[in-house]
Amino acid sequence: MAQYEFLTTWCLDTPIERVFDVLRATRRYPEWWKGVQSVVALEEGDADGVGEASRFTWRSALPYELSFDSRITRVERPYVIGGTAAGELEGVGTWRLFEGKEGTAAVYEWRVRTTRRWMNLIGPLARPAFVWNHDLVMRQGAHGIARELGARLVAHD
Repeated sequence: MAQYEFLTTWCLDTPIERVFDVLRATRRYPEWWKGVQSVVALEEGDADGVGEASRFTWRSALPYELSFDSRITRVERPYVIGGTAAGELEGVGTWRLFEGKEGTAAVYEWRVRTTRRWMNLIGPLARPAFVWNHDLVMRQGAHGIARELGARLVAHD
């Protein structure tokens, strides 16, 4: 399996609670995040959302879709949302939010491996394209969340 590690930061000029609420509402991602084709509820979580499971289908500029099940494993309002992925991608993702006088930084760490045979076969050659595709999806997310919040996107990478 091909493994990838990504670190993405979005800085928004809005309070941490607002950013947390939008990121925590994963089933609403298709409303504002271009690239998220669908999010289907599989299981409800506890009062904080721990245990919630959903099936995500993503599509970007490259001609393929990826689907995986995501389960929320950690919620520390308004600072941390963590989860696992299983399916065509497997791994762990964590949102960490930080608030300063300029607004909120949302940092996403995604450690994932591909499970689709064709992706693993061409992974060594296609890695730059897969990384570019991930970065594009995350840029679309940064602009989408800013629009959703009516906030200014101060920086993203």
